[in-house]
Amino acid sequence: METPLRPIVAAVEMGYGHLRAARSLADALGEPVLYADRPPLAGEGEQRLWRRARAVYETTSRLSQLPVLGAPLRWALDEATAIPHLHPFRDLSAPTRAVHGLQRLLRRDLGRGLLEELRRTGRPLLTTFYSPAIVADRAGPGEVWCVVTDTDVNRIWAPLHAERTRIRYLVPAPRAARRLQQYGVPAERVTCTGFPLPHGLVGGPGMSALRRNLAARLVRLDPSRAFRREHPEELAHFLGPLPAWEEGRPPLLTYAVGGAGAQAGLARAFLPSLRPLVEGGRLRLALVAGTRPAVREVFEDALRRAGLAGALGRGVELLFTPGMDAYLAQMDALLAGTDVLWTKPSELSFYAALGLPLVLGAPVGVHERVNRRWVRESGAGVKQRDPRFAGEWLADMLDDGALAAAAWAGYTRLPKFGLYRILELVGAPLGAAGAPPGPDEAAPARGG
Repeated sequence: METPLRPIVAAVEMGYGHLRAARSLADALGEPVLYADRPPLAGEGEQRLWRRARAVYETTSRLSQLPVLGAPLRWALDEATAIPHLHPFRDLSAPTRAVHGLQRLLRRDLGRGLLEELRRTGRPLLTTFYSPAIVADRAGPGEVWCVVTDTDVNRIWAPLHAERTRIRYLVPAPRAARRLQQYGVPAERVTCTGFPLPHGLVGGPGMSALRRNLAARLVRLDPSRAFRREHPEELAHFLGPLPAWEEGRPPLLTYAVGGAGAQAGLARAFLPSLRPLVEGGRLRLALVAGTRPAVREVFEDALRRAGLAGALGRGVELLFTPGMDAYLAQMDALLAGTDVLWTKPSELSFYAALGLPLVLGAPVGVHERVNRRWVRESGAGVKQRDPRFAGEWLADMLDDGALAAAAWAGYTRLPKFGLYRILELVGAPLGAAGAPPGPDEAAPARGG
């Protein structure tokens, strides 16, 4: 029997979300991530188109966070990412201006390099961004799989004539499936899989890495034992004995901003209130600048202003690396030991399924507003309160066991097996794909 060809994994660098999902899939398949907006797939003209689009999006995202001047840009961003109310369920298949705009770009050979590679190899396409999927659907030779990275999506994710599409959509939540059907995509072409969380953070169908990390996290998040006293039988049944050596170890709060660097400046507001907790050994802190030198500079300045620059390496860490692959790998390693993730409700919303409680910052775009509601309705996260008093409300949540309860809600209520379901659907289950070793093989016995 002939072995099916593994798909080409393609993404576009429009924020970290699409790349995070693509990397999880590519690593599990033993394939590289191909960038549809970079050489060798994208020629100079196509690269210019993507650079302009990226610059407009990132600038608008950053400036939209300004208190007063950002209001018009927030409105513009909401208009660009607009998603109608889901109910009543109705026909929303009529193409929007954005859909027609994408068609014009396709006529200018957007995606030509990707299309040539698909024709040359005859391989199917697995992508985490809409435009490569629509390019391949329009003129590609083989199967097209599109992984959706938000709980709801704009009409631009479906092609002009959505009812005739060959794309198979793999969505992280039922709402996204219903939305695509409103846009005209046939129901049989949409499968709810969950988000493709990294294999190293899940640990396979047995969830060994996830359960080990969560067991240690719950001890650190529950210094008063308030949550553990309420749920001893459940914890013992699902996790077994919790690691006693984590008792008294301060939890790690990770603050991560998106690829555009929006909300980096918020660190200046919350760091002064966290200083007593850090210096008193009650909290550890990680600031994630990603690949952006400008974001790193903002964080370094905020640490100096708060009197915490001297704590770097002693309770405070700053994650920055200029390389995307290195950043994504280091971020996964950091998340394995993170206890609370403070971020805007981007694709990291789905990481709550790892038993990682979220503090949700202001959404950037309508899709993130829906992501935030999804997390809060599951009980896996809380809305960011006044950042000037973050030290106080975080300390209260730790003492009350509220963050431990959010971690448990995320673990028990949200989908964790997206990666493995997607691999099965594309015909490359984990064993055949040769996924790289995760924490199951690499982490020390006292991980967390």
